[in-house]
Amino acid sequence: MARTVAIGLQDFGDLIQKNCFYIDKTSFIEEWWESNDSVTLITRPRRFGKTLNMSMVEQFFSVDYAGRGDLFEGLSIWENEKYREIQGTYPVISLSFANVKETNYESARDRIYQLITDLYIKNNYLLDSAVMTEADREFFRSVKTDMPEVVATIAIYKLSDYLYRYYGKKVIILLDEYDTPMQEAYVDGYWSELVAFTRSLFNSAFKTNPWLERAIMTGITRVSKESIFSDLNNLEVVTTTSDKYATSFGFTEEEVFAALDECGLEHEKEEVKRWYDGFIFGSHKDIYNPWSILNFLDKGNFTTYWANTSSNSLVGKLIREGSSRVKEKFESLLKGETLRTQIDEQIVYNQLDGNEKAIWSLLVASGYLKVLFHESYRDIPEGAEPMYELALTNREVKLMFQNMVRDWFSAAEADYNDFIKALLLGDRKAMNAYMNRVALSIFSYFDTGRNPSCEEPERFYHGFVLGLMVELQDRYVITSNRESGFGRYDVMLEPKKPEEYDAIILEFKVHDAEDEETLKETVQAALRQIEEKQYASQLMARGIPKERIRSYGFAFEGKKVLIG
Repeated sequence: MARTVAIGLQDFGDLIQKNCFYIDKTSFIEEWWESNDSVTLITRPRRFGKTLNMSMVEQFFSVDYAGRGDLFEGLSIWENEKYREIQGTYPVISLSFANVKETNYESARDRIYQLITDLYIKNNYLLDSAVMTEADREFFRSVKTDMPEVVATIAIYKLSDYLYRYYGKKVIILLDEYDTPMQEAYVDGYWSELVAFTRSLFNSAFKTNPWLERAIMTGITRVSKESIFSDLNNLEVVTTTSDKYATSFGFTEEEVFAALDECGLEHEKEEVKRWYDGFIFGSHKDIYNPWSILNFLDKGNFTTYWANTSSNSLVGKLIREGSSRVKEKFESLLKGETLRTQIDEQIVYNQLDGNEKAIWSLLVASGYLKVLFHESYRDIPEGAEPMYELALTNREVKLMFQNMVRDWFSAAEADYNDFIKALLLGDRKAMNAYMNRVALSIFSYFDTGRNPSCEEPERFYHGFVLGLMVELQDRYVITSNRESGFGRYDVMLEPKKPEEYDAIILEFKVHDAEDEETLKETVQAALRQIEEKQYASQLMARGIPKERIRSYGFAFEGKKVLIG
């Protein structure tokens, strides 16, 4: 009989005691413990079992779960007598930053203060212990939600000392989703203040802490060492390109197929693979996102479970406001092509604006892109940086991105859809009317803040091209800014069924008052460029007659557009 699939249950003990569906990942405990690493940072995309595994580690080692070996009976870790003996024998400090999602520094700091205060409340039995001095008790009582910052930054350090004296054993510290506040700080503009606070907190807890036995930190990204880990030279970093713990987070294909068999869904293996396979950790391929698999086991329907579980606002913002180069490369990814680029697994959040390498790095860390291949430093010239070959992770991610692009135009959805219809019908008058309404509604949505889109309109029209790709992908092969004839065209729509649809060439030009008096002259310049540089030659070479090729010039002046 198939076990119950529990959605969203992240407490290890509850999962086991309720006999819910669980794939045994307890071998991670042994692998981590045998590594003898002092502080381990493990980065994985969201919903990859990080929180469940941290709960598992806590309940295995913590003195709060002494005598609870029943939770691990029948699992791989319990086969080793050595580990049976150490279950429930260590003081553990466990906290999560997963819900520190504030819009300003003061609120984020106060939320972290509350988490630290809760730790002290949980361990207030220490106040009555003989190991505590009066000075210790005074400090202990000073840890509260309105404590000074200097108290908060050393509170975990001091608690480690108290627990060590009480239990006679060094502590294990577990910090889940350590980088959630960092991402929020970047988006909402308080990065510098949060980094200064976090650096002090981490330095005392993980670097200068003589009462620390081991520590694990989990997150989505590896925040740059210069930002918050500058003092931690005892940090073992395990990213998605590492082989270490590669199968401890996420489901392997063997595990997924066994789960499908258990739930009577063995006939869906090929389609499940098409939708949800694709994650690669180190050299281990065919890793699946647990959230999508669990939801499919529960509901039996194919949809974008993982991609829709939380906000993709940061990813959407980076692509939407990105340069024309970023959008062109994103076009290629949406068409199933690969991207060859450099990445830096240390995410420097304050460099994300305008830093193409940082954008692709974040997409890899977040699970939206997978690394198909990367060069080794041993195989490249000295001083060079290795190149990475990237692709969209799977069908689910592709559909998520398509929906994200559609959302860009949601504020002008009716006008945008009407423009598409007018374009297909060749109704130039209607195209002008609807396109001006679209531009007026969403032009500034593609602004970076420093570079308004009316000054750099390519940010808008390259986003517009992505919209065309998504909406017309069933009828057209759409390319942009590519070589053809004697020059480069902006957008070419090549019909998949030439007998049913015309081919279309679109040329975008920004009105230059020095060269053209009116927008009409800018339109004529765009159409003249299409003719002079023979942009239609590629289409004609593929057998599309000239009379079935339509050309349009788009002239931009601020938020005003003229199509001719």
